[in-house]
Amino acid sequence: MDTSGKWQKSSYSGPGDGDSCLELASTPSTLHLRESDDPTTVLTTTLIALANLLEGIRTGSA
Repeated sequence: MDTSGKWQKSSYSGPGDGDSCLELASTPSTLHLRESDDPTTVLTTTLIALANLLEGIRTGSA
């Protein structure tokens, strides 16, 4: 999957390209995550799996 040019980082990361931050890219069915310090390593998950993880963290069941 080509995600080049689609990566976004949080506005809380501050200006500049050298800041350490988590970057996200998405397609209709997947979410791609990478650390700006190591952009060649990409984690991919489905939106449902991420939503379930976040719900588990919120409720304390994860």
